[in-house]
Amino acid sequence: MTNLITQFRSFDRPSQVLMVNQFSINIGFYMLMPFLAGYLAGPLGLAAWTVGLVLGIRNFSQQGMFLLGGTLADRLGYKPLIIAGCLLRTAGFVLLAAVDSLPAILVASAATGFAGALFNPAVRAYLAADAGPRRVEAFAVFNVFYQAGILLGPLVGLALTAFDFRVTALVAAAVFGILTVVQIWALPAHEAETETDRPSVREDWRTVMSNRPFVLFSLAMIGSYVLSFQVYLALPLQADVIAGGGMSATTLVTSVFVISGLVAIAGQLRITAWFAARWGSGRSLVIGMAALSVAFVPLVVVPTNDVFGSWAGATALLLTAALLAVGTAAVFPFEMDTVVALAGGRIVATHYGFYNTIVGIGILAGNLGTGAVFGVVHDAGLDALIWIALTVVGFGCVTALHLLERTGSLDPRATKVPVTSLE
Repeated sequence: MTNLITQFRSFDRPSQVLMVNQFSINIGFYMLMPFLAGYLAGPLGLAAWTVGLVLGIRNFSQQGMFLLGGTLADRLGYKPLIIAGCLLRTAGFVLLAAVDSLPAILVASAATGFAGALFNPAVRAYLAADAGPRRVEAFAVFNVFYQAGILLGPLVGLALTAFDFRVTALVAAAVFGILTVVQIWALPAHEAETETDRPSVREDWRTVMSNRPFVLFSLAMIGSYVLSFQVYLALPLQADVIAGGGMSATTLVTSVFVISGLVAIAGQLRITAWFAARWGSGRSLVIGMAALSVAFVPLVVVPTNDVFGSWAGATALLLTAALLAVGTAAVFPFEMDTVVALAGGRIVATHYGFYNTIVGIGILAGNLGTGAVFGVVHDAGLDALIWIALTVVGFGCVTALHLLERTGSLDPRATKVPVTSLE
């Protein structure tokens, strides 16, 4: 903790504000979103297909609009887009607390999603610009705050939802409302790029899409997100499979998230320093992706309780969660640094927006595939196949990243980490 505080204080005020903001953003978001489906299906009595529609609209309005949000950030400035996103999410959460008709809920859901598309690329581009040559280190510290918010948010939401989901929604709205005011006051302005002959939006998008190394890198990194997002899909499904012996599925899922959060919070700075000292940015991405890929090996070995019992199944599940957290912590700072390096320092938020859109589409496809296959292989008694398939997907991405790194496509000029300051 002392090391984290020291590193945090070593950055300029804009970076510090952005890190604290992301912690608060995740608390506000995750205190509400894990309980939204239950609220829609329970107290509001919506059909399962309408619950899926609401959640799908929220996801699409964020993932599908990242490119637009990044473009606006590059043109209007990072601070205005961060403030606009927080303000819009405030309004969306207030609306969720106030309405019970499907059309109004869809509007609220779309607003909360689009809010994320506005501030996410802007936050990352602003942090990269402010940190300069220390951007890998900055993103390592940023991820600690990010994961801490994910860990704390559901715990706060669980306590509030015990009273009423509307109370949770209003408190989440208050968090974003306070964030809006704080950023107006505390976050210095960071001007958008200014050019005497500014290209059109279409030209900016064409520049991004014709950046072949960047596009190839974005496609190769889809696997990283497909694997890490199994914490939200395949691992909870596996918890239902192996629950027993005094362990409930809810307890197992809670343990998965606690372990994931604690590994990231306690290990992020050490993991980043260790990787940077040995391999640098490009090679660290390859090794980190390999760590994500082998995370599912414990579940390949112990896919059910049939042979070794429920405690072995639970241990394999939690070990997989821990390994996924280590791999994600290893990849994230170098991944964010590489986006900036491949963008050449120009229209960085637009590049982040395009990158998030690509991996968002990959997450959707990966989750649909995993969800469709999981039940089929379980019913067939071939539970290990889903984990083998995910491992194969991971090593396919390892191969792609390795080829990009060997050919220099990950940009050998990417920032070197001042590792002594992380240790």
